[in-house]
Amino acid sequence: MGQELAGKVAAITGAASGIGLECARTMIESGARVVLVDRAEEALNKVCSELGENAIPLRIDLTDHASMACMMPQVLEKAGRLDIFHANAGTYVGGEVLGGDPEAWDRMLNLNVNALFRSIHAVLPHMVERKSGDIIVTSSIAGLVPVVWEPIYTASKHAVQAFVHTVRRQVAKYGLRVGAVAPGPVVTALISDWPKEKLDAEMAAGGLIQPTEVAQAVLFMLTRPRNVTIRDLVILPQSNDL
Repeated sequence: MGQELAGKVAAITGAASGIGLECARTMIESGARVVLVDRAEEALNKVCSELGENAIPLRIDLTDHASMACMMPQVLEKAGRLDIFHANAGTYVGGEVLGGDPEAWDRMLNLNVNALFRSIHAVLPHMVERKSGDIIVTSSIAGLVPVVWEPIYTASKHAVQAFVHTVRRQVAKYGLRVGAVAPGPVVTALISDWPKEKLDAEMAAGGLIQPTEVAQAVLFMLTRPRNVTIRDLVILPQSNDL
């Protein structure tokens, strides 16, 4: 891999596993220093030790307002500046609304929507002052096509899409780019609550993609000429019918 991101500093939320971890690995291999933000401190320290000196661990609980308030100051303390912010942290709840758990919905919506909005709000002043920066959001195909199996998750990702599209237009005048990567089902812990028969069937049919494939898509978004913004990049497995 080349050094397309040489000299850049990135921060990624939800970076101790799954898509966030693979994006961190890909950015580091492309020359960036990456602040990996996660609340799972043990896992965070472990992956950073494996990724090397350009991986900087930062334990933050995005759903805790006091912890969130420390995120950007600590990123600047540890890395000096921020060129790329990847708002990736999220969780998943599927299933029918009838019989669903509203408490679980609230926890998911707090992370997928409120915490994401707050994290981007936290990094904007620094990027606006520098008149440069990239913000990438991990969305989902569910933010573009309502998925019957996951109505609450779909609603959270529709909110994310609306936020991306409007904030992008607000901050373009400052030289910032904002875009969303919207994958179909990815092999991560987020789909662990799928019924086993559904998961087995999708695996057998090639209906899932890997986190590494999402990471390559994010790298593509970040390495376009500055006059080009990839607003939405949808990635689907070949067998997906959405």
